[in-house]
Amino acid sequence: MIFRLHLHLDTTYFDEMMKWYNLPMSSYQDKQKKVIAALEKQIKANALTFSTVAPVTDYVNDPRICLTSVHFPQKSLIDQIQRQIIDPLQAIDPQHFYYPRDSLHLTIKNIRVINDPPHFTEEDVEKAQKIFSDVIPHHTRFSVYFYRLLLFPNNLALIGTTDPELDKLVLELDRKLTEAGIPDDKKYNNTQYFFSNMTLARFSDPSELFKKKVEEISQNLVFEPYIIDAVTLLTGNAVMKNRIELGRWSLT
Repeated sequence: MIFRLHLHLDTTYFDEMMKWYNLPMSSYQDKQKKVIAALEKQIKANALTFSTVAPVTDYVNDPRICLTSVHFPQKSLIDQIQRQIIDPLQAIDPQHFYYPRDSLHLTIKNIRVINDPPHFTEEDVEKAQKIFSDVIPHHTRFSVYFYRLLLFPNNLALIGTTDPELDKLVLELDRKLTEAGIPDDKKYNNTQYFFSNMTLARFSDPSELFKKKVEEISQNLVFEPYIIDAVTLLTGNAVMKNRIELGRWSLT
């Protein structure tokens, strides 16, 4: 099946939103947006070069497990996402899997992608715990600037640019994980200018009505900057079920 995306990158709206909050868009965020635009171009061309999660019929009981790090959002952000995005979409296509409130998360740094059996050992977990406990407390909090939705072939995500601190954190974690013999096995479209990506729903064949509603919602999104203040290392499936939280560290 060829997937066609009917969602355009509304950069003008993002620029206006930043002016609204009196936060000028940085050159770093502009480069993040170029990465996002290149990602969308691949999706439109059905020529993906990055890792994705293959759809299943039962996401809750999916036995495929990953080792990753995330930020679990505050209630105020969850409430806004539920009210402005998930509820309207669920009313149109209720058969899709929509992330429950306690599963919503922003991925910070992946280590091992989902697989059954897992691609990691208990020794890998212990190494990751030590690295995260050493690295995370030395990095500062940073803001996410959510500004659009993005339809992937089998999921919908809320996308945001960030402060440069995200790259500093991800790249140091990446270097130390590689040195410890547990390099990230996920395929990426980029090696820097990482951005915020929160998956909201998973599906196999979204309707045209669903896609149209996604575009409508995306064009009208207004989020206040959101501060990432902590990182959690965990194992779990793609929708954060059967998860085991291995540690949580605060950013300074």
